[in-house]
Amino acid sequence: MRASAKYGAVAGLSSLVLASVAVAPADGAAVTDAELHGTVVAAERAAAAGVAFGRCPAVEKLPKSVQCGTVEVPLDYADPSGRQIELTVSRVRASGKKAERQGAFVYNPGGPGASSMRFPLAAKTAEWKRIAKAYDIVGYAPRGVGRSAPLSCQDPGDFLEAPTLAPTHPSASYKMERVAEAQAYAKGCADKAGATLRHYTSLNNARDLDVLRAALGEKKLTFMGASYGTYFGALYAAMFPSHVRRMVFDSAVNPAPKQIWYRNNLDQSEAFESRWADFRAWVAKHDATYHLGATPEEVARSYEQVRARLTEKPAGGKVGPGQLHAAFLGAGYYDEYWPVRAKALAEYLEGDPQPLIDQAAPDPDGAKEAENGNAVYTAVECNDAPWPEDFYVWDLDNTLLAQRAPFETWDNAWMNLPCAFWPAPRQQPLDVRTEPGELPDTLILAAERDAATPYEGALELQRRLAGSVLITEEDAGTHGIGAGSNSCVNTYLEDYLLRGETPVRRASCAPHPEPDPVSLDGRAEQRKLPHAV
Repeated sequence: MRASAKYGAVAGLSSLVLASVAVAPADGAAVTDAELHGTVVAAERAAAAGVAFGRCPAVEKLPKSVQCGTVEVPLDYADPSGRQIELTVSRVRASGKKAERQGAFVYNPGGPGASSMRFPLAAKTAEWKRIAKAYDIVGYAPRGVGRSAPLSCQDPGDFLEAPTLAPTHPSASYKMERVAEAQAYAKGCADKAGATLRHYTSLNNARDLDVLRAALGEKKLTFMGASYGTYFGALYAAMFPSHVRRMVFDSAVNPAPKQIWYRNNLDQSEAFESRWADFRAWVAKHDATYHLGATPEEVARSYEQVRARLTEKPAGGKVGPGQLHAAFLGAGYYDEYWPVRAKALAEYLEGDPQPLIDQAAPDPDGAKEAENGNAVYTAVECNDAPWPEDFYVWDLDNTLLAQRAPFETWDNAWMNLPCAFWPAPRQQPLDVRTEPGELPDTLILAAERDAATPYEGALELQRRLAGSVLITEEDAGTHGIGAGSNSCVNTYLEDYLLRGETPVRRASCAPHPEPDPVSLDGRAEQRKLPHAV
């Protein structure tokens, strides 16, 4: 949910779609007849045009083994013959024999604001190679992202301005500064995007996915969404159940309308407190390596000591408390970050700030991509649903929450606060539900201690999608577990995608092993924190 700062010809398509789309009440309707008709028109047009795959543009930095193309979708589905925008698409053909091929497999990593254009590179990895034998591996950049009608709200250099503060219990004056920044950011989105701003929504992401399905020549969609990708995947399942072949929801967003998006963000902030405690307990267990404290409380004091020093003197002139917090938020997403984050903290306290600078300083080369991702994140979440428009509500809710969950609460609030001052119309979230027999079996994957998408979201999604099956990685908290380090989870994923096999209702997997500590002289490769809800 949260961006790092910082989820063949088609015959008879019209009648098929009209019969299967869930429509909200007319008052504040989430789906209109005009948009429904526009989706039908756009999908038929895309099925006829297909995707002209060829060499990828140099800007994508993809090897020759990956092909790229574009798909046209309407900016406004209520006006399908009006302005069109192009979504960029990437693909690696199935590596198996023709008889093994099961079609295209489309993936979205979340956000809002993340791209899967590089996802076809996964086809050669051990975790994906059997799936890649059966499927064309397809990635794409959703509307607003990358080269897909890119959205921007401010100068990229300003977005990565550093160092910054990150007070756990902000003063009244600091709050007013952040309110002014949120107002300016919302205005910047409106000024830069103009009338197009209102069209960056989860419902349009779901509609775009159906157009992409048609353009790929697939009568039914095989799709895997992670994090935020599970939310618009769930919208797709409710809107187009007869178009679903197989669908995987990895680390599910709670789709209940009342949760979108204000309440989900509060729940996320609370969940990160537990995950932050998991990290500190692991560091304490390895005190012989890191010397940051033999108890979680002692580790917390070491962290606060670093925060205090960075407030007085930012590391490298760029790493202040805000950058420190963003780096350690990554440890809440992925436990593979734990060794290198602990190492950086330990070495800083021993007098070497460079590892912390390497991990936490903003990357000027990534400024444009980071600003773009944040702009899309903000626009989609603000457009999708009503938000409190009085800062008093935000102040009260987050002040109370920060008393028991201080680690993430206020930083998450500041990230989402532009939604209080959003200039574009707000939608009413679709009530995601399917009836028995309406949707093929779908697969939900969830880690029990995931903070970015708390486990209750997976339970709620299963209650709403009839016939869905839930696989739980017990006592684990990594965000996004499909094709990861847990072989049990991966077996369920492959059984489903390759053979359509699922357990009856629910199944559990033991947690993957905790990471091993690394010596203070060792090195661990880092991966970039993706936009994640």
